[in-house]
This record gives sequence, structure tokens and C-alpha cells, in this order.
Amino acid sequence: MSKKYSYQKRNRRDNHRTNGKGRRFQKVRSFDPTSFIGSSSQESYSVKETEIINTFNDFKISDTLLANIYSRGYKNPTPIQDKSILTILAGQDLIGIANTGTGKTAAFLIPLIQKVITTRNQKVLIVTPTRELAIQIEDELYHFSKKLDINSALCIGGASINRQIGELRRNPSFVIGTPGRLIDLIRNRKIQPAYFTAVVLDETDRMVDIGFIKDIQYIVSLLPKERQSLFFSATVDGKVKEIIQSFVNNPVIVSVKTGETAGNISQNTIRVAHVGQKVDKLHELLIQKEYEKVLIFGRTKHGVQRLSEELKDRGFKSGAIHGNKNQNQRSRILEQFKRNQIRILIATDVASRGLDIPNVSHVINFDLPESQDAYVHRIGRTGRADKKGVAITFVN
Repeated sequence: MSKKYSYQKRNRRDNHRTNGKGRRFQKVRSFDPTSFIGSSSQESYSVKETEIINTFNDFKISDTLLANIYSRGYKNPTPIQDKSILTILAGQDLIGIANTGTGKTAAFLIPLIQKVITTRNQKVLIVTPTRELAIQIEDELYHFSKKLDINSALCIGGASINRQIGELRRNPSFVIGTPGRLIDLIRNRKIQPAYFTAVVLDETDRMVDIGFIKDIQYIVSLLPKERQSLFFSATVDGKVKEIIQSFVNNPVIVSVKTGETAGNISQNTIRVAHVGQKVDKLHELLIQKEYEKVLIFGRTKHGVQRLSEELKDRGFKSGAIHGNKNQNQRSRILEQFKRNQIRILIATDVASRGLDIPNVSHVINFDLPESQDAYVHRIGRTGRADKKGVAITFVN
């Protein structure tokens, strides 16, 4: 049996595998990107660059924090930062609605760091849907808080819980984690939710999508009534609204969406007849010079791993991240991709939200996403920070 035939046969079987929650995947997807790309009906909340009215110097923050911001390459606030930082510094609750790649991590970290260094008994809980996003937020916190004597604890699955318990014993100002591990630590009385003065729910719509709504509601139910609540999401509808009702109090709503997808991302589709043709067509794309740093999305863990192995056999430097890899493996491969040690990363939707990977030239949807929302977040990994990007989707 040839390798190509074997790849096709296994992928046909994958069309009927479950997604880990007992639901069977459908062979025909419900979302067709050809009906969405270039659509004039996209919702638009236009925010122009001229609407930014502050510089970082205008915010009442410490000189050390300001120096850390500039050392990270920040010159002026993005719209979400401009409209959120003063609100958070004032202690108000906030609902932030923004496209991916708009700088919302800094929008909440900068003012929360300032509040911690002003009042040292402040404690902040940040809840994220994925381990990778939690790691990224902690990394940003580290850079923003240099020379400010701020401790943090990273509480995620796939890593040593004993090490995390050790970090919590230092009474950190920031606790950053995913819902499952946070609940484990809460139930073991290693985290005391009643002591948090500020709470951030980041990428809330994604947490709802992947089944964390009851976990979020449980965590929120344990928080003190007197707290600052910050809620960030790309979309606010359905069950996300249920969380908002119990989470925020008289919030300021900041919406800086500039359409469902960024205008600086060129979107195209490529029609293929069968799986084997997809791999060959992908090969043709990847050997082109302009495909400098490519993020490829697949649907299943097994399919992603097989595609990575296939590309390696064809001579490409690639790596894969998915739920079957432990956290150390995922972190190492992601770091290799960020540092351009590999130029192709194949991933499931674990990489579609929140990750800020610099200079991704192309996003390729090897398998169709399950929804328009998933599509938007996948392609949002390119075209970040106003750079040009290209998104290509294979369709049958």
C-alpha cells in the first residue's frame, strides 16, 4: 500500500470519529467559507486610528511600567487599549469586544499591574480557555512587570500540580489558569477565590464553545461580590450572555470590532477533489517562496499528527500541536515556531484563539472549521498588528 493511499484511507475513517465528547463528526461540514469570504453583510464596528486619543504617557502608570511597555515595542495604544486602560484603572467593570490580534492582553494587564503596585494586597485571577493562551499571558505579564516585584502562578493542566501549589504558596498577585486546573486547586483549598479583588475572563466565547460554561459559572459563584470584573470576548451571544449577567456589575462596554475578519487578510479558497489531492496541493503551496511562516489547521488530533509526519517525509521542517501531546511538547514546538526554527506548524483549534505568534505569513485551513466563528479566529493568527496576511481554505 502506498503512503498516499494509506493517508487517504485513514482520513476517510477520521470523518466519522468522535470529537472526544461523544459527538460524531459529520462528513459534510455546516460551514462553507465561500459564502462568507468577501460578504458585504459582515457586521462592522468601524474604529479608525484617529479615534485613539491617548498615548501611554497619558495614563497614570509608574515610570518602570511605562519603560517596560516601550521596551516591548509598543509605541501607541491600540483602540482596545486606549478605551480600556482608563476604565480599568478607575476600578469599573468592563466588557471588551474586539477582534483577535487587537492587543487586548495588554489592555487588561497594564492597568492591573499598576493597581497591584499601587495597592499590594490586590489579587488578580485570569481565566483562559487554553493552556497556550495562559502561558502567553504569563509571558506578557513577566515582561510588563520587570523590576516591579510581582509574582504570578500559572495553573494549567498537563503540567506539575505540585509545582503550581508551590507557586501558590508564595501568595502571588496574579493567578493565571484554565478552568479545569483552577477548579482542582480550589477544591483542594490551594486557591481561595474569596481573596481575589479582580477577575478576568479572557476569550469567554471560546470557553463556552469548548464546554467550560458550568466550570466558569462555578468559579464565578465562589468569587467575592466586591470585585472588579473584566470580560473579554470576540462575540457576545447565547450562553455567553448568561455568564455576563452573573459576572459584571454596571459595566462599561468597549467594542472595537472592525468587521468579522481583518481587512488586511487576503482570503481565498482552493477546491480539491479528494484528500490525496489536498496533500499534493499543500506541497505545491509550501514550496513557494512567499510561504515563509505557515500555520495549518486540521480537524482531528490524529489527522494533524499524520499530516505533520507526511510533510516531514516530504522534506519540510514542521511540528504539530494537539491534545495528545503533553504540555512540555506543545510549548517546545510552539516556541520553535515562534523562533523560526520550524516554519510550518500544524494544529487543531487549540491554536486558533488568543495566541500571538509573530509574522505568520499564511494560515491554511487544511480541514474546514466547524463554524464561521472558528474560521474567523483561525485566520486571525495572520495579519496581526496591521501586517498583511493570507488565509487559504481547502474545500471539496
